[in-house]
Amino acid sequence: MPEQLPDVKFLTVAEVAAIMRVSKMTVYRLVHSGELPAIRFGRSYRVPESAVTAALQKPIADAG
Repeated sequence: MPEQLPDVKFLTVAEVAAIMRVSKMTVYRLVHSGELPAIRFGRSYRVPESAVTAALQKPIADAG
């Protein structure tokens, strides 16, 4: 009997950049620093949609 896989949607770096309105390089920096979890498929990264949603809901640090 096959195991049930969780229903997770993965986004490309370009899709994440468009959603977050940042450059692809910024997304790569977030992935490499560990601030944005991602998995690697071959030479490219995929980011769980839930991680993007969580990152956008995180409060921004006070610059003052």
